[in-house]
Amino acid sequence: RPQGYQTHAFAVFCSPIYKKNQDVTKTWRGKTEQLLRVDDHDFTMRPAFGGPAIPVGVDVQVESLDSISEVDMDFTMTLYLRHYWRDERLSFPSTTNKSMTFDGRLVKKIWVPDVFFVHSKRSFIHDTTTDNIMLRVFPDGHVLYSMRITVTAMCNMDFSHFPLDSQTCSLELESYAYTDEDLMLYWKNGNESLKTDEKISLSQFLIQKFHTTSRLAFYSSTGWYNRLYINFTLRRHIFFFLLQTYFPATLMVMLSWVSFWIDRRAVPARVSLGITTVLTMSTIITGVNASMPRVSYIKAVDIYLWVSFVFVFLSVLEYAAVNYLTTVQERKERKLRERFPCTCGISHSKTMMLDGNYSESDANSLAGYTRNQMVPEEEKQEKMVVHLAMSNASNSSRKRGLKGHVGLRIIQNTHAIDKYSRLIFPGTYIFFNLIYWSVFS
Repeated sequence: RPQGYQTHAFAVFCSPIYKKNQDVTKTWRGKTEQLLRVDDHDFTMRPAFGGPAIPVGVDVQVESLDSISEVDMDFTMTLYLRHYWRDERLSFPSTTNKSMTFDGRLVKKIWVPDVFFVHSKRSFIHDTTTDNIMLRVFPDGHVLYSMRITVTAMCNMDFSHFPLDSQTCSLELESYAYTDEDLMLYWKNGNESLKTDEKISLSQFLIQKFHTTSRLAFYSSTGWYNRLYINFTLRRHIFFFLLQTYFPATLMVMLSWVSFWIDRRAVPARVSLGITTVLTMSTIITGVNASMPRVSYIKAVDIYLWVSFVFVFLSVLEYAAVNYLTTVQERKERKLRERFPCTCGISHSKTMMLDGNYSESDANSLAGYTRNQMVPEEEKQEKMVVHLAMSNASNSSRKRGLKGHVGLRIIQNTHAIDKYSRLIFPGTYIFFNLIYWSVFS
């Protein structure tokens, strides 16, 4: 055969091979655009524009509750937000009735609901490693639109029972542009529309309940809008605050009571103990308030800490009273010694029994003195007259009543103040704790 004929035959034989190796993605792309007819419609308008409101179902799967901030009064949540609606402009013929799934690139070309988060401070769609957006289109025009979002929203908290409180926060969803006459937003499956991950946990809170609600929201300038609510109730864990706040405050109050068992003449010991407990209580109060918002009402923890602070402060004042009365008593005794310098042969420590500071056994110990230590009988009689006169004066004042008798005894014997404080302070503080925990727990 001629050489040219062979070349022509080879070319005809090889031409089908080049056609089979064409890029099939370009061919399928043309078919997809032809099926969805994206370029044949104006997707700036909602489906069935001019007709009844288009229903858009919503369901949510909460992935995590990232943080709860008492200072900023907000919470951060990561969730999967899904929308369901029907757009006949996206319907396509299919023999297998299978859906087609797309990523976020097609979302920019079609109409999607303009749902936003009311009272949101910050929010974003995750984009690692690509935009976390999924679009699934069914042959009859039904659309599933899913996004993975992290949102930080406001939560109005009431701290009147803090830290024995429960907080209820809500994440609110609403259409930004379309009123209820154009778009009807609803929970697709009622309470079943909200799913939560079983592993969700918070360090300071116990998640008690998740539930959904819906209502209409009115804006004076634009009208009525459908609003969906994701409500969740949180119960605060108390154990952390017991260790960090309540136990230290209680121990400081109990430590201040130790001064009641220290000798009243040990001024440095009792004063340093009282000042230390007062400063420690001030530090605890400052630390608690530093991590809390500056609210204008009193919190439960404030009541406990300030009452504890008052108990500590009163223990310091108690020693101030004891020290003052002791000084007054010693001054009176000094004046008596200057007025009557004769001690009748008895040391000053033994004569103090006549002022009521020593027991009867101390008085009987005077029997151990020898005769040469005793004074003459005439001087002894003169001192007895003086002491009898003082005794008669004190007896006449005691006849004024039982209440005056007790008060005079406490003033004259400053040891009684410490003795009564050992009972009054713990008893009152225990009574306060019973009332506090029964009211706030």
